[in-house]
Amino acid sequence: MYINRRQYLNQSSLGFGMMALTSLLNQEAGAVKPHAAGQIAHHAAKAKHVILCFMDGGPSHVDTFDPKPELARQEGKAIGTENVSVLSQSVASRVWLGARWKFKNRGESGLPVSDLLPNIARHADDICVVRSMVGKQPLHGQQALLMHTGRETGRAPSWGSWVSYGLGTENENLPGYVLLNNDWIPNGGYENFASAFLPANNAAMMIRAKGKPVDNIVPADERAIQRRKLDLLNQQDEAFASNTASDIEINAAIRNYEKAFLMQSSVPAIADVSDEPEYIRTMYGVDSKHELQSYYSLQCLRARRLVERGVRFVEITCPLTHYNNSPWDQHANLVKYHNENALITDQAVAALIQDLKQRGLLDEPIVIWAGEMGRTPHTPRITETVGRDHHVNGYSIFMAGGGFKGGTAYGGTDEFGNKSVENPLLVQDIHATVFHQLGIDHERLTYKFGGRNVSLTDVHGNVVQDLLA
Repeated sequence: MYINRRQYLNQSSLGFGMMALTSLLNQEAGAVKPHAAGQIAHHAAKAKHVILCFMDGGPSHVDTFDPKPELARQEGKAIGTENVSVLSQSVASRVWLGARWKFKNRGESGLPVSDLLPNIARHADDICVVRSMVGKQPLHGQQALLMHTGRETGRAPSWGSWVSYGLGTENENLPGYVLLNNDWIPNGGYENFASAFLPANNAAMMIRAKGKPVDNIVPADERAIQRRKLDLLNQQDEAFASNTASDIEINAAIRNYEKAFLMQSSVPAIADVSDEPEYIRTMYGVDSKHELQSYYSLQCLRARRLVERGVRFVEITCPLTHYNNSPWDQHANLVKYHNENALITDQAVAALIQDLKQRGLLDEPIVIWAGEMGRTPHTPRITETVGRDHHVNGYSIFMAGGGFKGGTAYGGTDEFGNKSVENPLLVQDIHATVFHQLGIDHERLTYKFGGRNVSLTDVHGNVVQDLLA
């Protein structure tokens, strides 16, 4: 029997729903076996999950984790031609700009962290700072895509999608990859979170901070009505299945529908944090009078609840507080808006680390705090509204938990924070090292596309053992 394209889409989309409901009902009857905890295990894993706190726009490394006393001493002096770089918005006439926040040695380790992030600073002994990150282009979109997909051009699966594809989820009722969004999609768009050529069920599922967390998660009909409708549709599904061979795309779509039905009870329960003790909500800042701080804190608390229930990769985005290209992109008013971004995010990120630690869970997830770039240690001129520009010639990120070595700083920039001079790392090195902790060999986790085996790190990336405890 010949089926045209319109009939194919009509019949198959309805049939997927039937398969999904059958899966849900069978699970309730105890007929479905639990989902395998992992699909791929190249070696013993030291961690199970990733929580990426994405500081979109580029926090200033010389104002957070990379103190430069000489930069302050040389403030106002021209940087000169020898310090101009294509990896930084720079010309010889620009002048050095010292840190706008004081640094202090924190914790037993003495790790320097600035007063911009006082709550994270209290967890200095838990964080592993990399001060020598190097990017490809000082452009937000390209760098965000590079960080998320390993490529500046996009059109490739995101980091979270690779983890989901490789390890699956520990919870059949939840996806492997969740995006906790704060009403802002970073430069590079949804490609940052897409599955590209990997099966579609590995793309991120988005949970919003404001309003309804997920659309259409609650069924419009009662279960009995759903059952009667989909019993009828089953006849169409069987007719379609008898006339076509199953393929990757159809199977991925079926899994998406199955997951949607399974999430009907689990997602609302996770999104609703009203059952959390008051001291936990206070610790995160969920009830803050600052609206955006409250929403960001809510998402950090949800991140903990998601990894507790087996989600492999969780990303939290920052809200955009003002008219700008990206939340941390302060070309002007550096002090005002870096302070605002820190107010929104600092308490909740610190609470996430503390909460995981006090529950004995900090070894299981890897918490990553990272922007796609840093900011220039120089500026066109010093004014009351001074800012910093784009810089990928040496910047800082940190990891906590998951077997990373707390209370340490790896790599280094020059005396001005202008370029990486000690142990420079690419984002693919971070990808490879995180994969290693998850039990994945980054060179062996591949997917055949375009006639070759493709990986997240491509031809780049090395596991950095010095970052690991």
